[in-house]
Amino acid sequence: MSPETLRAIANRIRRRDLQAVFEAGAGHIGGEFSVIDILTALYFHTLSVSPDNPLDPARDRLVLSKGHTALALYIVLAEKGFIPMEEISTFLQHGSRLNGHPNRVKVPGVETNTGPLGHGLPVALGMAKAARLNGESWRTFVITGDGEMQEGSNWEAIMAAAQFGLGNLTLIIDHNRLQQGARLADTNALAPLAPKLEAFGWDVEEIDGHDMEQICAALSADRCRADTPRCIVAHTNKGHGVSFMSDNVAWHHKVPNAEQYKQAMAELEAAAS
Repeated sequence: MSPETLRAIANRIRRRDLQAVFEAGAGHIGGEFSVIDILTALYFHTLSVSPDNPLDPARDRLVLSKGHTALALYIVLAEKGFIPMEEISTFLQHGSRLNGHPNRVKVPGVETNTGPLGHGLPVALGMAKAARLNGESWRTFVITGDGEMQEGSNWEAIMAAAQFGLGNLTLIIDHNRLQQGARLADTNALAPLAPKLEAFGWDVEEIDGHDMEQICAALSADRCRADTPRCIVAHTNKGHGVSFMSDNVAWHHKVPNAEQYKQAMAELEAAAS
């Protein structure tokens, strides 16, 4: 797909995400809006996955370690055909399989349950190692938040991935500079992230995480080195696409009121035209 088509899909996903959060009265809209462009590029440009065979042994794997942004993943999966789009309206309702964090037992296309931060990269490491041991060529991708990178379990996995030479593993850090209730710089200032990953033996590229051309190029298999794990530091904005949400820590876990919903939807619709 062309970058223009991918941008249109991402905008449509943002609008549906906004509606679902407003109707459910809950959600993590800020972090969802920062990661939607990346998820869109993965599922409509990069990943070898099919809704007709979601458990194909040869499929690529995507672990959304920042599992609190599950709604964005559900909408992407619906756009891809893994689940019905009309099911998005059941988000967080009693009996719905669309929980606040993804569940691989319930939702086709979800590779592993996530929610406790710092668990996704170690799980993805195991997937990549399994592929290497079995001589298989599928790739493993994992998306973490930048606040999540404060978890020590991530750095243990980073060391192990370099030791094992897992060139089939790509870590994407959604570097929106914000976490729940604070800026990353005011809690545990990890930035700059790139030199830290490089010091552990990873191949690192920094990109604009809202630029489709840059995202798709960075995700390409041509950028991978056979025995070196790859990290993409994607510079993003929490609440991207809506003026009063963008780079605003208050929108980590906040629901727009009716007036805010109307304004946000109008801004997203204008961007789509």
